[in-house]
Amino acid sequence: MAPSAMSRQADWTKSLSEAQPVPYWLEDPGKPHPEPALTGADTCDLLVVGGGYSGLWTALNAKERDPGRDVVLLEGHEVGWAASGRNGGFCAASLTHGLPNGLARWPEEIHRLEELGRRNLDEIEAAVARHGIDCEFERTGEIDVATETYQAWELRDWHRELEQRGLADDLEFLDADAVRAQVNSPTFEAGLWDRRGVAMLNPAKLAWGLKQACLALGVRVYEHTPALALKAYGAGMAVRTPYGAVRARQVALATNIFPNLLKRVRAYTVPVYDYALMTEPLTAEQLGAIGWKNRQGLGDSANQFHYFRLSADNRILWGGYDAIHHYGGRVRREYDDRPETYAKLAEHFFTCFPQLEGARFTHAWGGAIDTCSRFSAFFGTAHQGKVAYAAGYTGLGVGATRFGADVMLDLLSGEETERTRLEMVRKKPLPFPPEPFAWTGIALTKWSLARADAHGGRRNLWLRAMDRLGLGFDS
Repeated sequence: MAPSAMSRQADWTKSLSEAQPVPYWLEDPGKPHPEPALTGADTCDLLVVGGGYSGLWTALNAKERDPGRDVVLLEGHEVGWAASGRNGGFCAASLTHGLPNGLARWPEEIHRLEELGRRNLDEIEAAVARHGIDCEFERTGEIDVATETYQAWELRDWHRELEQRGLADDLEFLDADAVRAQVNSPTFEAGLWDRRGVAMLNPAKLAWGLKQACLALGVRVYEHTPALALKAYGAGMAVRTPYGAVRARQVALATNIFPNLLKRVRAYTVPVYDYALMTEPLTAEQLGAIGWKNRQGLGDSANQFHYFRLSADNRILWGGYDAIHHYGGRVRREYDDRPETYAKLAEHFFTCFPQLEGARFTHAWGGAIDTCSRFSAFFGTAHQGKVAYAAGYTGLGVGATRFGADVMLDLLSGEETERTRLEMVRKKPLPFPPEPFAWTGIALTKWSLARADAHGGRRNLWLRAMDRLGLGFDS
């Protein structure tokens, strides 16, 4: 390695010298105390398994639909501690992991899906206000930025296509000067600004606020209470826990990346580990050097992409790029920390914002995402309609989980709705193959995506075959 390169690498790693390997959002003095674990037996109308966004929205919406419904929520650890409390805090209207994915998979439904997504984001904003949830909600939108010339042309062409299809409402194409006027990086060559379709928020505070709203409406929440087994019991269902059990007329499974109590659902998702850094609060001088007055979320256009945004106290969260799948689909706490990825992210950060040289990172963390082969959630029922499930949000679940909660409640009601009529809801993605084929296929896909990024976006034979089959790998 050349001396200058070694010096730059030393600067990058120096920026990480005081970074704590814990999620910034969860290290909050206002973190609520967990509710007591379940001991003994309980009964209810609806049992929700999982205390992340998916389960919290299901419990909350169930009570708002029917205040008399008796609802219990079980969480194996603490509410919001997993993906819901350690993500980037991008709350998107898209239900389909972005317009390109939605248009490719459900072209006949895409206008309806976009409308439902916008309505869902409006309802999240309304619920945050109605329940007084202080989660730093800012509907600033998001800019998809091009950092290569070919990406800039692709963004312009994509915007034109969306205009022709009537899907470009609130979308604005930005050339190099315009995008740098919004956020000043020498790497930005163009941007596509979705002005209303994405909000920024504090993800842990959203989870904790939803928990408090559930408790206020009478939901019984048990934390440190993993669900161990599910079985039919008389006219309803029963779930066994370490110190007790719950009998319920209906069950909503919202465990996402953690093993589903329905074994046949497990093959549809694989865990992907994603990582992020958080800087110290920027000074007024540093903020002035990069602009960012409108506080949008940002993501670049590469296959191996970064996402980044400002926090309420003007830190920069910088995440993405490395999507790590471990052989066998294991979910382990030791995978939450990956120094080699932190070093890579720090290098990329200072390449994007060289004017922030000398800034330090205070937190570095990772976590597992439930990825499915079509990148967006899938749904279903079991046990003669007494059990519903949703999973596979693939890193875009901050907003879409509320829609998924409504889908599960619709399915449990047994009544056809505008949501349950959707092809997206009625059909499932292709499952992942067993090992060693899953790991081999994912490794080949990751290599191919990196190669495409390095060669002007050109997709090789493997990626083109995956495209034809509707398969993919993403975080």
